[in-house]
Amino acid sequence: MAARDPELTQHNKAADELTIQLKAIEQAAIAASGRPNLLSLHAAYGGKNDVFIDIKHAVIHSADQFVATWLEGYMRFLDGETECGLSRTGALEVSFRFLQQSKLLQDYVFMFLKRTYHRNYRSLSKSRPPEENAFQWIGQERAKYGLFVTPRFRNGQWENDKSEIRHFRPKYWTIGHVLQTGLVIPSVEERIQFKDVDQYLTFFRNAIVRLSGSPHELNVADLYCEFVRGADNQEEIPLLIPELRYGGIEREHQYRLDFCVIREETQQRIGFELSPWSTHGYLKGLKGLNQTQINELAKENFEKEMRKVKTYFSKYRIFVLLFTDQDLAEPDKVFADILPGVIISEN
Repeated sequence: MAARDPELTQHNKAADELTIQLKAIEQAAIAASGRPNLLSLHAAYGGKNDVFIDIKHAVIHSADQFVATWLEGYMRFLDGETECGLSRTGALEVSFRFLQQSKLLQDYVFMFLKRTYHRNYRSLSKSRPPEENAFQWIGQERAKYGLFVTPRFRNGQWENDKSEIRHFRPKYWTIGHVLQTGLVIPSVEERIQFKDVDQYLTFFRNAIVRLSGSPHELNVADLYCEFVRGADNQEEIPLLIPELRYGGIEREHQYRLDFCVIREETQQRIGFELSPWSTHGYLKGLKGLNQTQINELAKENFEKEMRKVKTYFSKYRIFVLLFTDQDLAEPDKVFADILPGVIISEN
């Protein structure tokens, strides 16, 4: 049996309490609103939330903030600051005038709006990913996969259903996320779905990370799998996203990032790059070169690594933490540095 969500229980209780309070004054509120019935009253004051509030982008943390944002948006609309194609001098102006004239109606409408927030708090309080960052392409050239928020296949390509991003129930970029959406296959209407956490972790380790050929990445993957399997809140643990492709789905691209974590509450991205000398700094073909020429080759190797880090930050705002040979000799310590990114923050 799934564990009860105490936060959801709290919001459901608040909504139920407001329903009782609303019921006690609904007839008086109908009379004060000039509306013929309760359905008409609710339509008048609850039917234009998306006009008064930028529902797609706003992140609202409390019922009081929802009411305040709604009221500010209503007044901006009446002042002509909102372009939505609706008349400012029609029914919405009349409804606002009734609201100004009756304290009882204000009480009813504000409680009604608070109940709306409590019933929809998850979608209203989540920090949603920008549309351009609501998908990730990962993996090797011949084994690419897409991780989307609300994937749909359209005109031969995968995209997000943008209207549904805020309604996505799992926490973004978590184990629960990938169990909900699966991974998509480029250019074909096919997904890889996972029936449970263990099946996903097996795919993560053996079908993505192992193909990189890096024993250091495999060490980190093993420690992550062990951490997830031992956790109580497995589906809420952030994904350790492997082999993030800098160029997305494009065949020709410069870089892949070994691992990345995206924190749901802030959408902050943290990258982890494992950089052993053998693959990131080793110099070949030195025979016949003088010290100056060797130094130039070493400098170019170093600058290549720094370009990679700077490119991830400038384009994706991903801060990248580098691990070199001294770090990689102790995989447990490497994972200990990664761990803060995958521990669920306290609410």
